[in-house]
Amino acid sequence: MKNNFDRNFWCLRAILAGIAMLFISGVVFAQEFTVSRVSSPITPDLITPPVGNSAFLEGHGIGTQGYVCLPNGLGGAAWTVNARPEATLFTNILGEAVQIITHFLSPVENPNGIGPNPPRFGDVTWQSSFDSSRVWAQKEHFITAGTDRSCPNNGAIDCLLLQVIGSAEGPTGGKSLTKTTFIQRLNTNGGSAPTTGCALSGDVGKQALVPYSADYFFFRSDE
Repeated sequence: MKNNFDRNFWCLRAILAGIAMLFISGVVFAQEFTVSRVSSPITPDLITPPVGNSAFLEGHGIGTQGYVCLPNGLGGAAWTVNARPEATLFTNILGEAVQIITHFLSPVENPNGIGPNPPRFGDVTWQSSFDSSRVWAQKEHFITAGTDRSCPNNGAIDCLLLQVIGSAEGPTGGKSLTKTTFIQRLNTNGGSAPTTGCALSGDVGKQALVPYSADYFFFRSDE
């Protein structure tokens, strides 16, 4: 009797958890497609998208910034960004952090002519966790962390304005990110190059992954 009760209890709990996740996913999925806009952050002109673009999606990213130790031309060595960002973006739904986007490096598909030609071996990528649509972007401008209230943390990686250079639908035609025109990385925390471990020629080739967090805002054309 007790075994049956325990089994039924856990089955019911699993069903309820599944229903809750479907509800949460549906809310987030709707958020990605909604025509309503999130509030565009107040930022310096240098990292503000051009007039005619409005924020439609916001996520909090947690991940790592990669560095490699390279010769500095003075007989020593220095940490250099190796263009390998990796992060997961979340939004808060009913008090729970729900994954909405993954952020990584990959070759550009469907370039829009803004990026380099021929394309680089890879560019920073954002992929929807719900319909697998993707966008690629390159850095347009930056401000140093600690110089503005939108980027207040001294010593963190720069805050950025990135312009989209390519986009791709998901495998079943998902388009939740494909209309993205610009992306802002704000409120950065951490992620700067290590202060030790890369000074001598013998250190060349070492790599480091430094944790960081940031807020990401996705913009699209008002047209």
